[in-house]
Amino acid sequence: MLKKLFRKRDYNFDFMKIRKIGFSIAIMLVLASITSFCVRGLNFGIDFQGGILVEVSTQKSVDISKLRQDLNGLKDLSIQSAGLEGNIFLIQAQPDKGQTGANVVDHIKSVLGADFNYDRVEVIGPTIGEELKKNSLLASILVLLAIAVYIWFRFEWPFAIGCLVSLAFTLVVVLGLFSSFYWEFDMVVVAGVLSLAGYACNDTIVTYDRVRENLKKHRAKSTDAILNQGINETLSRTILTGISTLVMIFVLLVMGGTTLRGFSLSLFFGILFGTFASIFVAVPLLRYFDIKVLGDESAGAYKPKE
Repeated sequence: MLKKLFRKRDYNFDFMKIRKIGFSIAIMLVLASITSFCVRGLNFGIDFQGGILVEVSTQKSVDISKLRQDLNGLKDLSIQSAGLEGNIFLIQAQPDKGQTGANVVDHIKSVLGADFNYDRVEVIGPTIGEELKKNSLLASILVLLAIAVYIWFRFEWPFAIGCLVSLAFTLVVVLGLFSSFYWEFDMVVVAGVLSLAGYACNDTIVTYDRVRENLKKHRAKSTDAILNQGINETLSRTILTGISTLVMIFVLLVMGGTTLRGFSLSLFFGILFGTFASIFVAVPLLRYFDIKVLGDESAGAYKPKE
């Protein structure tokens, strides 16, 4: 059964027949993500908004509610339990007026005492946080522009448009998930999102290469048949690559701790939605262009469908 499932070219699904369902799902996900951005925004970590992060661990059993009660006087206090045994805690807070980050850290240490080990202490001022936010946004824009330029030269512009729309969908939906569930968004997540952009783009390009190859091989076939054939011939590769990558990321999500949690989540859901976009967004969009002329090497420059 599994051998038949992953056989290289043993699929014959009619993806073009259900393309409108795929488009509808994609549009609903994008609208839900944009709505979440407008209503909730992103839960920026201390990398972007500044503040104090202290990771503490203890050998004793500690009630997280008691920790909150002991540290109740701190501004914007947030305490999260981490680790499989629940003996590791992440404490975040903001300095109050007249306080410095060092004052807050000293206060936390004085309240918790010697029963705790202080495994990580980070203090980031609001000015540095704003600078990191601007730099990460600039880096993200430059990476996406570089990908856009590469796609533009690598493919004819109908393929470039499809790939960029698919990539935009994936990134918007992943950021929408971070907004909807209010997961912390920090520099590690930015790294995950940028890594995701390369993965999603490569997944689409592999399918596009097969579509272009079939355009030259099967001139007599309809556009829908060529697009379906391109997806079906690369589907086993898409499934196997996606599953193997998701297994690795799932292990990283479970065992990587809180430091890598955002990175793992962005990649995990990004691969899921990126695979969906490659099949149900990027390739079906080509149907609305006269791509068959691209298979004729003597056809010259591409002309849009009238």
